[in-house]
Amino acid sequence: MSLRTPLLALTWLGFLALPAQAQGPTPPTSNAEMTRIYDEDQGDRQKTPIDWSKVTPRDEQRREATRKLLADGALHTAEDFRHAAFIYQHGAAPNDYLLAHTLAMVAVGKGDNSSLWIASATLDRYLMKIDKPQIYGTQFMAKTGEEMGQDPYDRDLVSDALRAELGVPTQAQQAEQLKMIRARHPAAPKPETPKP
Repeated sequence: MSLRTPLLALTWLGFLALPAQAQGPTPPTSNAEMTRIYDEDQGDRQKTPIDWSKVTPRDEQRREATRKLLADGALHTAEDFRHAAFIYQHGAAPNDYLLAHTLAMVAVGKGDNSSLWIASATLDRYLMKIDKPQIYGTQFMAKTGEEMGQDPYDRDLVSDALRAELGVPTQAQQAEQLKMIRARHPAAPKPETPKP
């Protein structure tokens, strides 16, 4: 056996190993704790009617658990950041919604284009919380005794073409959504003012 045979064999084995090396490290998997927190959050919102006296404190606990995961650097995947965005979207303060927007943008940056909608919704909610009009039309709400609506809403700033790029319904689709929401949740009648 010549010296060439072992060298050829080693060279051949080296070529076989190249594709594995070219693949790089194994991509991170989604954080199981973040997935559990998200699943609980969504589960609370599937029950009708929603008992806010129970859900609101659980939302606060979920934000605190998510805050710890963020501080520990435990979130890595687009899915982790999308889940965290939903948790903070269900916050109470402007900074909750602004952080939710940031988390959604990280998810988009990691390649999850489905997070464009939550990025839009979080910005709308943030704007409304600081008494500015929403710009995409993702938020539907009602004051006590009033019917559901979207105002304040700057309908002229963002075109329907841009809304479509973000996965947000067009204004015509939003009008249909609003009709369905109003049919399901009619305004409570205003109490009559006693006559003198």
